[in-house]
Amino acid sequence: QVQLVESGGGSVQAGGSLRLSCVTSGTMYSGYCMGWIRQAPGKEREGAAALYVRGGNTYYHDSVKGRFTISRDNAKNTLYLQMNSLKPEDTGMYYCAAYEGTCASWTLTRFYDYWGQGTQVTVSS
Repeated sequence: QVQLVESGGGSVQAGGSLRLSCVTSGTMYSGYCMGWIRQAPGKEREGAAALYVRGGNTYYHDSVKGRFTISRDNAKNTLYLQMNSLKPEDTGMYYCAAYEGTCASWTLTRFYDYWGQGTQVTVSS
């Protein structure tokens, strides 16, 4: 059983930065896609970024390209999301999630089998 625990959310002003962390535990082989899924108030969940653990390939939603960076420290079993130049529209709950397989379907939130509890990010203008 895979468990995911996020941390690092908070409140910042527009233009600020935050780094989210997701510690993973349980049996997770390299053939997993790990993603950061976010949900803005009143909106559906959407994939912000993803990383294929085996190859290290990364994927980003167009709205965060150039501002967010997803990475993983395998020694610490931790996934990160570095968020720079934050905008009010980045506000929402951010979830760490994972499924077994490539990241070909990373934008489809129904594919994710494992979810963390979420961490709130609030960006004020």
